[in-house]
Amino acid sequence: MKMLAKKVAIVTGASSGIGYAAAKLFAAEGAELVLAARRGPELSAVAREIEAAGGRAVALAGDVRDEAYAKALVELAIEHFGGLDVAFNNAGGLGPLLPITEVALSDWEDTLRVNLTSGYLAAKYQVPAMLKRKSGSIVFTSTFVGYTVGMPNMAAYAASKSGLVGLTQALAAELGPHGVRVNALLPGGTDTPMGRVVASTPEIVAYVRSLHALKRLAEPEEIAKAALYLASDASSFTTGSALLVDGGVSINRS
Repeated sequence: MKMLAKKVAIVTGASSGIGYAAAKLFAAEGAELVLAARRGPELSAVAREIEAAGGRAVALAGDVRDEAYAKALVELAIEHFGGLDVAFNNAGGLGPLLPITEVALSDWEDTLRVNLTSGYLAAKYQVPAMLKRKSGSIVFTSTFVGYTVGMPNMAAYAASKSGLVGLTQALAAELGPHGVRVNALLPGGTDTPMGRVVASTPEIVAYVRSLHALKRLAEPEEIAKAALYLASDASSFTTGSALLVDGGVSINRS
C-alpha cells in the first residue's frame, strides 16, 4: 500500500529543490497535493507533471509571509480534496550572508518572516483542519546550521531556522493529545538552487562536501524520503523531533 494513500498534503516551496522532490514523491505515494511557491508558472508546471503521471495536484502561487496565503492554501485543500492530513512547510530563504555588523534590520526581520513566522502562519490554519480529522502530520524544514553547527555570516538564517525547532517542540506538546504530530527535518548540504548560492564555486562545493562524514552532498530526493517518513504513518510514534538528515556533518571532525 502507498504510504500516503488517501492523504491530502500541502507542500510549500514545491517549485524546485527539496519541495519539488517531495511533491513528486508524495504524489507517487498516493497523496492529493496542494502545491505552494512564489513562482506561478514553475509551480503550475509541477502540478501538470504530477497529473500527467496519474496523480492529483492543484497549485496556488503566493508568499508564505502572507497570512492570507496560509489561509488560502488550507481552504484550497478542503475545497478540492475535502480536508488536510499532511503539511510539509518547506519554503524558506537564506537571508543575508554577511557579518552580523553588516546585516540590516530589515533583512534580519524579513529572514525571520520567511523562515519562522511563515511556520507560525502555516500552523495557525493547518492545525484546525487537522483537528477536524483528529490526526495529522506537520513537518517543518529547519537545518543543522545553528542547531548542531555554527557557521559564519549566517546569523539570520541560523536564528530563524533554529526557531522552527522550538516551534516544533511546543506544537508537538500542544497537539499530541489531539492526534496531530509535529516534527522538524534538518537536512545537511543538499544540491539545490538555494544550496548553490552558498556553494557557488567548485572549491566551495568541495569544501562543503568535506564537512560531511559521507563526503558528499545530498540529492533532493534523499531529503524528500525523510520528509515522507515524517509525513506518513511510518513515523506514527515520532513527534517533537529534530530529525537530522545531514550526512554526518553534525558529528564529523575529519
